[in-house]
Amino acid sequence: MANSAEPGAPTAAGDAHDPTGGGFAAGAEGRLLFWIAVAFSAFQIATAAHVLSVPSQILRADHVGFLMLLAFPLVASARGSGPAGKALAWGLALAGVAVAVYQYVEYEPLILRAGDLNGLDLVFGVVALATVFLAAYWMMGPALPIISGAFLLYALFGEYLPAPLDHRGYDFAQVIDQMAYGTEGIYGIPVYVSATYIFLFILFGSFLERAGMIRLFTDVSLGFVGHARGGAAKVSVIASGLMGTISGSGVANVVTTGQFTIPLMKRFGYRSAFAGGVEATASMGGQIMPPVMGAVAFIMAETLGVEYYEVVKAALIPALLYFASAFWMVHLEAGKHNLLGLSRAELPSPLKALRNGWFLILPLAVLVYLLFSGYTPLYAGTIGLAMTVLLILGGSVALGLPSTVLRVVFWIGLGVVAASFFRIGINAILAAAAVLVVANIFVSGGRDTLAACRDSLAEGARTALPVGVACAVVGVIIGTMTLTGVATTFGQFIVSVGESSLLLSLVLTMVTCIILGMGIPTIPNYIITSSIAGPALLELGVPLLVSHMFVFYFGILADLTPPVALACFAAAPIARESGLKISLEAIKVAAAGFVIPFMAVYTPALMLQDGGPLAAGIGYLPAVAYIVVKAALAIALWGAAVIGFLRAPLVAWERLLAAAAAFTLVAALPMTDEIGFALAALMVGQHWLRTRASRPAGPPGSASPP
Repeated sequence: MANSAEPGAPTAAGDAHDPTGGGFAAGAEGRLLFWIAVAFSAFQIATAAHVLSVPSQILRADHVGFLMLLAFPLVASARGSGPAGKALAWGLALAGVAVAVYQYVEYEPLILRAGDLNGLDLVFGVVALATVFLAAYWMMGPALPIISGAFLLYALFGEYLPAPLDHRGYDFAQVIDQMAYGTEGIYGIPVYVSATYIFLFILFGSFLERAGMIRLFTDVSLGFVGHARGGAAKVSVIASGLMGTISGSGVANVVTTGQFTIPLMKRFGYRSAFAGGVEATASMGGQIMPPVMGAVAFIMAETLGVEYYEVVKAALIPALLYFASAFWMVHLEAGKHNLLGLSRAELPSPLKALRNGWFLILPLAVLVYLLFSGYTPLYAGTIGLAMTVLLILGGSVALGLPSTVLRVVFWIGLGVVAASFFRIGINAILAAAAVLVVANIFVSGGRDTLAACRDSLAEGARTALPVGVACAVVGVIIGTMTLTGVATTFGQFIVSVGESSLLLSLVLTMVTCIILGMGIPTIPNYIITSSIAGPALLELGVPLLVSHMFVFYFGILADLTPPVALACFAAAPIARESGLKISLEAIKVAAAGFVIPFMAVYTPALMLQDGGPLAAGIGYLPAVAYIVVKAALAIALWGAAVIGFLRAPLVAWERLLAAAAAFTLVAALPMTDEIGFALAALMVGQHWLRTRASRPAGPPGSASPP
């Protein structure tokens, strides 16, 4: 079966960082897995749209069952396992399905005998845990299973540890009940969010990508900044940031947009390590960029019991500063090495790109509007996905109409049908989609459109596998902390440190988040770190959302930090450079990611939160304006210090002065702001005077690119 989800030759980056091999293999097994993936996506859409109504526990169990059914055989196929390996993979997959079937058949009896499991319950509980752990190991390596396994062992044997680490003790049946049944273990909030919000938004991104969103973002970025100094790297920052608004996956962004942007940056003179670092930094920034935010926003809202838009509001200014920082870094690097932009003659027109693809922005715009209007993410995502499908199916039908007038009438009518969702529900959308599917069978190019939609369903399910499996296995950690209260022990240690030094407590939390985040996907990393460190920061007086954003940021930065640095090693084969060297450059470019969380703790107005002495002293809105200006200045100074360039190359003492000014602006202690502004004025003023006479008369970047 030919399908666009089957790559003929996966990239090196894809082989190394996509455990499923980047697609579905040819042959009978590949076709079977492809259609299982399509069925998985169809099931998730049906439950999200309430076409199929199932109890929450059954939905979670079925979601994990589908994950197991796909994960084992896909990874075995991608690794080229022999008959014995594939037989083992299918055996484990069917064992995972058996657990879901058992949960469905025994749904009511399990509720009635909660806390008093029988022998068969224990067997299926052990099978559930074993398959989830093995799937996580097969897909993501040993890091996450080892951490989750350590928590499981703590639940079973922690009573034998010395105080204060010990607990009262729990028997085997009680631990299995906690982990494999109910909504506290592997079927807890992470899997619930994966089965609803996350899967739906991954499908949404998959459909938009196939509709041409990557091309639109790239062409617009090239048209607007490609001609500027260092334009190739600026295109990378903007395109990856825009892609992050719909995909939210850092490594996926690297291996998609990076295939274009990294060679482009190298062609125009950027060092290989720096080009890879820019792409990795910008791609990881997609996980803090609203509206999707790597799907963590949905889990954060669910965990904290706040509206989704509150999470997005807190993330907005830091995300903009993060990308502004990356943009500034590449601008300085281009100035330091005198790098030109691209020729205007070879650049696409951004206005033409928008004219040709403006309709692709409609679903994203509607999604953002609904999310900020207070609708649930599930409702907003369902509408966004439905609109995207109607646009894709309607596009080929409209092209087959004989006149422009008929096309206009057609699109108006389809828009009215889409808008009717708000009054008469999903049935109108389903009916319209069914009519368009039939119409596409008969119009020119329609069958290709249907194939693209089918492939998007399969691709979305495949992309959701690592996230879903991670959410399932990390539930063991949540279950252990709920059962034993172990998070309190670590929290008390953080609080005891913070009583003498809040800064030291924050640094300790940062290091913990980076260590725990090495090699672990963003979602489970956030769940682990927020459960352990979040309450401690809250007790130290850090506002709720700020404390969770703090651990979220440093969990993301773990993917840029040596020695693991997943995003950087994903960029390595594309850049043809060491992943470690790329990681060191990425840390420099991502300076804002390290600075902003600390500034937000001392001045919550940076995340549009109330509280903090500054807001109390000068008012909320002035505090927001002040902290944004101060953060931007600190980032600008840090960039100059790291790159060693402003108007001209900096001498050593200027770099030290810039770094000192940036540090004092971040510290937010008595008099540090005044010192920081004074040092900044001194550094910028004397640098301007020193370079005024020696600055070349020609425009920057007058040298030809290599």
